[in-house]
Parts: sequence; C-alpha cells; structure tokens
Amino acid sequence: MTPCTPEILPEIAAPRQAAGCDKCELCSQGSRIIWAEGYADAPLFVILDNPGAREDKLGQPFLCGTRQTLLTAAHKAGILPEQMYITYILKYRPLRKYDKPKARQNCMGYLQDQLEEVNPKLLLILGNTAIKSLLGDTAEVKNLRGAVHHFGEYKAVVSYHPLAVRRRPNMNKVFLSDLMLASSVIN
Repeated sequence: MTPCTPEILPEIAAPRQAAGCDKCELCSQGSRIIWAEGYADAPLFVILDNPGAREDKLGQPFLCGTRQTLLTAAHKAGILPEQMYITYILKYRPLRKYDKPKARQNCMGYLQDQLEEVNPKLLLILGNTAIKSLLGDTAEVKNLRGAVHHFGEYKAVVSYHPLAVRRRPNMNKVFLSDLMLASSVIN
C-alpha cells in the first residue's frame, strides 16, 4: 500500500439555527462553531469529543494530529475520504475550563439533528468521552470495541480516540482493526 498523505476534508457549515449558538460558555471560548467536515452523504458518521486545531496562527487550514491519525488509518482500512462525515459532541473547541455536562447536554440535540440529516450506514464513535456522552458514565471503549453494536436505529463501531493512538503507538494495530471492521460494514 502506498503511503498516505491525508487531505484536509471540506468543512460543512453549521445550519443557520445553530450558527449563533450561545447555550453555554463554550461560545465565548471558540472563535466559531465547527459543525462537521467531510461529505453530507457519507455512509460513515464519525463522532469525536470536540474539534481540535483547524487553522494555524495565520488562519490557513491545518491538519491536526487527531485528524491526521484518523485519516491515515481510514486510508489503510480502505475508507475513502468521501465516505466520511466527521463531527463532534461539542461544536466549539474548548480553550479553558467549562461546565462539561452542561455543554455536552446542550450539544446533543445538534448531534441528533446531524444524524437525522445524514442518516449514515454506520457510526464510528471514537474515544471514552464520546461514548460516555452517548451511553453514560459507565461506558468504556475497551469494553465496546471490536464489535458492531446497535445504538437506536444505527449500527456503530467504537474505538479509541485518534489522539490516544497517536500518543501510544502500540494501539495502532487495534485502532486499524476497528477501522477495518467499520470499512467492512460500509463497503
């Protein structure tokens, strides 16, 4: 397989009703709402905890380590960029302390709206924060990964957060295995 230089996926703008969100303190921390990136008709709906760095100090698009790790593994698993819709539990990038339960609760309605709009074939839920936000505080990636689950009307695969994989390279094999499982469902 040829080496992958991940591309920056196109950003999907927030709908008008969400663009001016001020339901929690995060709206005063981030410069703007980050709705999603990728393709609105994609079969794979990737859920991360919150947006990371998107632009460098000069405002140029920037591929952060989290997305680079995710896109590289997706490429190796046979998932094409146009098959991905990447979104977040939180819609602003947190820059300092905030009321986490309140922020997550406020953003869950937006996530539900996105699910209804995209109607994906599969959810790929990445990281303990994302899975706990969806299933409650007792849910853990280590107990859910490696299998296809049903969350409501959606099939889902759970894996580790790409940043955790980046920090602990010994997790690459497991992460790739989970993405290959996701690939087998959507392809």
